[in-house]
Amino acid sequence: MSSKAANKKILVADDEPDVLQLVSINLKSAGFNVVKAEDGLTALTRARETLPSLIILDLMLPEMSGLEVCKVLKKEPQTSLIPIIMLTAKGEEVDRIVGLELGADDYITKPFSPRELVLRVKSVIRRAAGSLEPTDQISLGDIKVDRSRYEVTVKGKPVEFTATEFKLLTLLMERRGRVQSRDTLLNDVWGYESMIDTRTVDTHIRRLREKLGNSSDCIETVRGFGYRIAEAVQ
Repeated sequence: MSSKAANKKILVADDEPDVLQLVSINLKSAGFNVVKAEDGLTALTRARETLPSLIILDLMLPEMSGLEVCKVLKKEPQTSLIPIIMLTAKGEEVDRIVGLELGADDYITKPFSPRELVLRVKSVIRRAAGSLEPTDQISLGDIKVDRSRYEVTVKGKPVEFTATEFKLLTLLMERRGRVQSRDTLLNDVWGYESMIDTRTVDTHIRRLREKLGNSSDCIETVRGFGYRIAEAVQ
């Protein structure tokens, strides 16, 4: 049993008893404490009461949909920072994208591997913990960002970035592994509302890739949604 997992509480919300049991057993085997919910309203209540380290949330829940639960939790200060992994069926791509836009951190498509689920849970929790500890220096592979010096180096060589490019790269690296929609990037980097042309984001991503050269492979395009920086590089 992992000592780091032992104090972590996971809320699992799914209306399928078999799935709920499968997920719970595997999480408990990995050392996590598990809280269960079989409908959306119960999931919302238990999230507020227990403040878990992470929530596994099925999209198709009775009483209140997973999307609605996610939306409410992300708006409330007490629960807004709790990571959420969505469970979705193969045909729910649109809902999955909406869930990511609402602030979900990751998704897993049914049927899924229990081992992969546990690995995803650990990864998201680790990432969330890291995001609470800001640092002046961020690195990924050959890319190094020093916020205090306003400097980016690739393979040890400085690369010139505009203020907007620097902010965009820094934000993506801080949220590595998490898909960022174009609307989210417009709001968080430029301060624009989503009605502004999202091609602004695409143009700046293209410039980032050009300046990063061979190291730009870490910036991944998520078709129909946005971008993310890979959590790890090969």
